[in-house]
Amino acid sequence: MSLDLILSDLSTDAVRAHVEHIAHEIPSRLAGSPNGARMAEYSAAALREAGLEAWIEDGEGLVSFPEPGALNVLAPREIAIEAFTLGHSVSTPPEGITATLIDVGGGGFADYEGRDARGCITLSELSYSPARHEKQRIAALQGALGCIMFNWGPPESTAIPFGSVKPAWGNPTRRGMAEEMATLPCIGIARSTGLMLRGMLAEGPVQVRLVARAENRWAPVHVTVGELAVPGSEDFVLLGGHQDSWFGPQPTDNATGNACVLELARVFARHREKLRRGLVCGFWAGHETGTMIGSSRFADRHWDRLRAHAVAYLQIDQPACLGVSEWSASSNAELRRFHEGVEARMLPDWPRRWHRAGKMGDASFFGLGIPMFGGQGGYTQAELAATAGASIGWWHHSLENTLDKVDWASMPAHLRVYAGYLWALCTEALLPFDYTEVAAQFVARLAELAPLAPGLGLESVLDRARALEAEAAALERLAAAWRARYAAEPGLDPAPAARLNACFRALSRRLIPLASTACGPYGQDMYGYTPQGSMIPGLFDVPRYARAEGVEARLLEVELRRARNSVADALEDCTALIAATRVGL
Repeated sequence: MSLDLILSDLSTDAVRAHVEHIAHEIPSRLAGSPNGARMAEYSAAALREAGLEAWIEDGEGLVSFPEPGALNVLAPREIAIEAFTLGHSVSTPPEGITATLIDVGGGGFADYEGRDARGCITLSELSYSPARHEKQRIAALQGALGCIMFNWGPPESTAIPFGSVKPAWGNPTRRGMAEEMATLPCIGIARSTGLMLRGMLAEGPVQVRLVARAENRWAPVHVTVGELAVPGSEDFVLLGGHQDSWFGPQPTDNATGNACVLELARVFARHREKLRRGLVCGFWAGHETGTMIGSSRFADRHWDRLRAHAVAYLQIDQPACLGVSEWSASSNAELRRFHEGVEARMLPDWPRRWHRAGKMGDASFFGLGIPMFGGQGGYTQAELAATAGASIGWWHHSLENTLDKVDWASMPAHLRVYAGYLWALCTEALLPFDYTEVAAQFVARLAELAPLAPGLGLESVLDRARALEAEAAALERLAAAWRARYAAEPGLDPAPAARLNACFRALSRRLIPLASTACGPYGQDMYGYTPQGSMIPGLFDVPRYARAEGVEARLLEVELRRARNSVADALEDCTALIAATRVGL
């Protein structure tokens, strides 16, 4: 098998050399900084050496350069606490702001129920439920004056976290500048001190003074792009990960991911004559301090080509963190059967978990309808419980992210899985997509929502989803038969595969924006935006509509009916597309 040649050529030593060079020679790779530019040059030179065409796309980005902050407990007793300002935070006056502290747990909407945060400074846990950006937005909506977010990790951890709180995804629009930027001063503190504050609040009122300082400005942002073209095909797999980082060496965030992409590019270039589709490698910037500027700009500027020819997007971000023992993967549902099959073959002894792809990392391509997936080593549920959910290491986004946090023993497994993913996507005549689970997710979500609001007409949309589910099952049976034929007869007529692949692509282009965005194809949802975490985000407020009265109910009805109509049309069109595709095959 040619995949065996790919696997035998992969070099963990080459990956290690890249990681060590980046960590030692280009630390603190903040977008808009000299080292951010140096990292872009390094990745471009390595891609060219690997045999790819490579270039750097420059542009201006609204990035942040946060500084140390300060936190002082004023009552019931005076305590000085080390803090760091979170990126894109609003700066306080030099003397800071003083207010009563309120513990809001994870900082989601539900955590404020029955609480009055007006005029207070919030204390929340730095987790992804919701993300920092959404915690800040929600706190502002609740009338808070500022936010303190304490790190994940073991209870005794003293690691001070970095991170951004800018909700706007990528560079803001005029409306985004007015409505989606951070409006509160926000600081990060260690988990040990956060737990101390939580304990003090359990005993009585706590008064604090918060100082935040951040320079937020437009600066050059450099994205490196490498292309491995395949003669006779314009189609390609998009392979990417961010190359900027926070202060310090940050090897697992994301030097290890960058090094994996470079090594995969090198090896696949050696075997390009075996490929049916090409590779486009994106080394994004403005991920950390600009909230996905590079990847969203790439989507905007290369829209036509991406829409016509990108078959899938594989993100590699933070592979091989120290101590991982499980495989954690996320994807749009049409890719799940495929990538779990690869993982089962490559990692037979690893426990494996899956979750639906959300808008985290450089997930800038949902509007385009490009199926996205990613995977890396993870931790057991017991380990996560002991570190407050530190899914990518307690050292994440801190100066503790040093070279000893890379798990070199697991790196070969990561490389094998990534190579297995790419080999199938780049070589199989028929793309390995399955839309049965996509349709099933639409059915399940609509069945949940329809009874809550009978007046919205969701019952008929549910009927359309069930019709799509039946057609998707028929499509998968047909595709499975053709996959078997192509595997048995390498010289078989490519026309049926091309017809099925065109159907797959059209289905994703139409369904992913509905399943995974609130704003639709041509915008970008805010980072961590609560509705986006649900299936069919446009219908997220159906439960709220069911409880609403008066003007709020009337306004929600307009929004939800329009969302309902877009879902109904897409489901009907996709059902008809599958039926037409199956004719004659």
